[in-house]
Amino acid sequence: MQNRLLSLDVFRGLTVAAMILVNNPGDWGHVYPPLLHAHWHGCTPTDLIFPFFLFIVGVSIAFAMGKNQPSVLRIIKRSAILFGLGLFLNLYPKFNFETVRIPGVLQRIALVYLICSLIFIKTTRKTQIILTAILLVSYYLLMTFVPVPDVGYANLEPTTNLGAWVDRGLLTTAHLWKSAKVWDPEGIFSTIPAIGTGLLGVLTGQWLRSEKPVAEKITWLFLSGNALVVGGLIWDIVFPINKSLWTSSFVLYAGGWAMVGLAACYWLIDVQGYRRWTAPFVAFGVNAITVFFLSGIIPRTLALIKVETPEGPITSQQWMQENLIGVWFQNEYNASLAGALTFITIWFVILYVMYKKKIIIKV
Repeated sequence: MQNRLLSLDVFRGLTVAAMILVNNPGDWGHVYPPLLHAHWHGCTPTDLIFPFFLFIVGVSIAFAMGKNQPSVLRIIKRSAILFGLGLFLNLYPKFNFETVRIPGVLQRIALVYLICSLIFIKTTRKTQIILTAILLVSYYLLMTFVPVPDVGYANLEPTTNLGAWVDRGLLTTAHLWKSAKVWDPEGIFSTIPAIGTGLLGVLTGQWLRSEKPVAEKITWLFLSGNALVVGGLIWDIVFPINKSLWTSSFVLYAGGWAMVGLAACYWLIDVQGYRRWTAPFVAFGVNAITVFFLSGIIPRTLALIKVETPEGPITSQQWMQENLIGVWFQNEYNASLAGALTFITIWFVILYVMYKKKIIIKV
């Protein structure tokens, strides 16, 4: 088995492009429901994007470290860089260290990468399966049976659950998600089951790297993925699927769909050889962290540039949406979607040029 799967790059590219799409609508006031996160319990297509990426991180670990294992120091260094980039995103452009949000998407990626990498290079596959089960079951028991201090009972409400209490105690409200202030969707406590998402990817990567016949690998990936989805739906009865809490049922449900998605890409691209359509997504996939980081910097920068209008000053991004994109649409939801697609198209041009010139920025 080769050290790099084209299908994995494509799957990563699809995931990153989707992440940019949902993070950058033209108008946050007019977004189609599937492009928004579930309000609390439940799952939309948008909720699947981040766990897909963590799953891909795990698969990549199995491929990158399968033969040439890096040193622990190198793993820690890469994790620290990812975490630092995430903190920079949260600091920019005000750089207020007293109220900076410490958790974030890149921070969670960094922690999951660090722990899953160490588990991969230090343990056997059997141990990894056991650890995944322990993480998910332990999180379920803690969240649903341990009374929350100052509340008196276990619960899964946004502000009073055990994870929110732990995050407030460790980080304080000044350093949590500003939209909620007292809890964080990428908090420390909910990173525990997120590691399980990464380990599902690690196990999938090892299966794909095995010497098993291709038909057997694809069949078992599809069967296992569907079994995880069903398992997640069953667990949802007592531990609701919830992206913000990263519940154990959510890990199984999202991990199952990720497994099915990767299996489909693997069969279509690497086995059947349908590769002509893949270049745009490979361009996103090979520079995934770069485009995610910069796609977060640019909107923040545009928000600093004000444009005077008869109604008062607005941001340059808002002005472009209203005057260059929105004028072509009567439906405000379509205009907002067009704004997001325009942003992705611009990035595609940049990334495709980088891809053709073999410019890959690695962290």
